[in-house]
Amino acid sequence: MNPMNRYRLAHVTQFSYDDTVSESYNELRLRPRHDESQSCLSFRLTTSPASTPAAHLDYFDNWVHQFHIMPEHRSLRVESEAVVLVHPMIPRPARDFSLAELDQARESLMGDHYDWLSTTQYCPFLPALNELILQSEQRSAGDARGFAEAAASVVHESFKYKPGATHVHSSVEDSLATRSGVCQDFSHTLLSMLRMRGLPARYVSGYLITGDALDPQASMEKVIGGQASHAWVQVYIPETGWIGLDPTAGTFAEARHILIARGRDYGDVPPVRGVYKGHAGQSLSVDVLVRPALDNDGSELLQETAAAPPRREDEQEQQQQQQQQ
Repeated sequence: MNPMNRYRLAHVTQFSYDDTVSESYNELRLRPRHDESQSCLSFRLTTSPASTPAAHLDYFDNWVHQFHIMPEHRSLRVESEAVVLVHPMIPRPARDFSLAELDQARESLMGDHYDWLSTTQYCPFLPALNELILQSEQRSAGDARGFAEAAASVVHESFKYKPGATHVHSSVEDSLATRSGVCQDFSHTLLSMLRMRGLPARYVSGYLITGDALDPQASMEKVIGGQASHAWVQVYIPETGWIGLDPTAGTFAEARHILIARGRDYGDVPPVRGVYKGHAGQSLSVDVLVRPALDNDGSELLQETAAAPPRREDEQEQQQQQQQQ
């Protein structure tokens, strides 16, 4: 086992309220996925005030942890820790699948990948995207994979990375208006373009390890955009399979990308989402630390359980959700 492919992750979310709140019900997607690209060796979740989180898999096979805190409190801290082993990428044999063949396969692809081809609230099909799609076709060699790669480059070159230009609930229309945003916006724009052209595509949340993380002496690594989670896209190429594209970094998703959850858009995979009873305002701070892991300690202590109780009329949402940078 190569220790240089093993990383320790820490994700801390702190909610502070300007008055007491109670009956806080929360849902988390913070545990890394365990699949052919990576292994989650251990995971630990703690909250303050203390709670007993329960876990289950959602519709898209993402790990979801739910917990509730009944007593009154003025702050909520959620801290997750994980050790992840990233597997080497194995190239898949493939042939060029032409855009003409893609057009002929639209009906069958829709039947097999409906969730990944449909429009969503964050990823509408907009006429303004047709120009970007045409540019991508002109850059490609007339094949589906070439189009997907070109589309990621077009988004990377056409939009300015600018934290604060959008917010967590922004859609493609918002980022098109300013030609700026963060990785969440870049990924939603690419998703709309790929789906409009007939390619199944899904939103991915996780972390991006910077190049300095290869140094075993590194004490802390930051993801693109600051200490926050990252987002990119996976696109399905017929006769090739799923490939990862990061329009924010302008590269393929590779061993430096650690996957947490997949969905149709950000709405399916927010790291932290919840409601509470009370009329207090709130503020949010987030810290993400990633560094090489040189040992194997840590253990999974969570249990599966049923869903959280339904929302009551006097409850408020944890509005300051985490925008993925």
